[in-house]
Amino acid sequence: MVVIVDTVTNPLRPRHPEKVNRPDSASPPKPDWIRVRAPNTRGYADTRNIVKSNGLHTVCEEAGCPNIGECWDKKHATFMIMGDTCTRACAFCNVKTGLPNALDAAEPLHVAEATAKLGLAHVVITSVDRDDLADGGAEHFAQTIRAIRAACPATTIEILTPDFLRKEGALEVVVAAKPDVFNHNLETVPSRYLTVRPGARYFHSIRLLQRVKELDPTIFTKSGIMVGLGEERHEVQQVMDDLRSADVDFLTIGQYLQPTRKHHAVMRYVPPDEFSSYEKVAYTKGFLMVSASPLTRSSHHAGEDFARLKAARAATAR
Repeated sequence: MVVIVDTVTNPLRPRHPEKVNRPDSASPPKPDWIRVRAPNTRGYADTRNIVKSNGLHTVCEEAGCPNIGECWDKKHATFMIMGDTCTRACAFCNVKTGLPNALDAAEPLHVAEATAKLGLAHVVITSVDRDDLADGGAEHFAQTIRAIRAACPATTIEILTPDFLRKEGALEVVVAAKPDVFNHNLETVPSRYLTVRPGARYFHSIRLLQRVKELDPTIFTKSGIMVGLGEERHEVQQVMDDLRSADVDFLTIGQYLQPTRKHHAVMRYVPPDEFSSYEKVAYTKGFLMVSASPLTRSSHHAGEDFARLKAARAATAR
């Protein structure tokens, strides 16, 4: 998904109205190691039909994830709740921006039904930012977790949340619903926030992750960043230290890919050996799990990674 203007569902509404008048930003050609196969398998089609028949959105589609073919072929989808329109306008993101619609009260049940139909042992739930809501959508997250628990009691649940900035008490509502994994992505290093993630605050996000552990130490915490946005290596290492100071268990590092020429340019394609180096450094800093590669994304291989997380925690407890 790389359109800047949606000419199918609403030809009069730009997908990214805040970016339409920006000058184009050219990225260098993609190297061979960043290419993926087109999604055209039977498993992919089956997953797509289940998602559409339940009226759901996925971050796989909305954010243009390069791994959609691989994941959907295995019937792994990351559900995106609270609509497909975000109240923020991050320079890297391909999700629609604008004023969202009202919440769908039936959505938690539909997500639970789709989880059951797909037979998911591990499900990932994310959302757009909903700064328009008093709680940022925290209660909707909690309702979705509870609905999945009721329909699929054996399924483990991973959530990838917004930052709930200036939403007092919101985090406590989500943590009380007891997801198995609480993920909140930092996205980039602090020096790039003004241009990459201007609506967020780096140290608020660090504190959010730290607070999850204070509220419920049994919940695994997770965060991720993109590289190739102009960051320096020492800045990435500092992010690792900040996350470990917040007792975060799992770190993901992936290559930033430009959705359209109106988005932030790719400053550099980081070669695979640098990702391997980052992974080694991160493990020395104490993370239970690290995933670092050009195509690493927050929800990629989430089910397998959760099993490894549990095993790593058990090993450290011996």
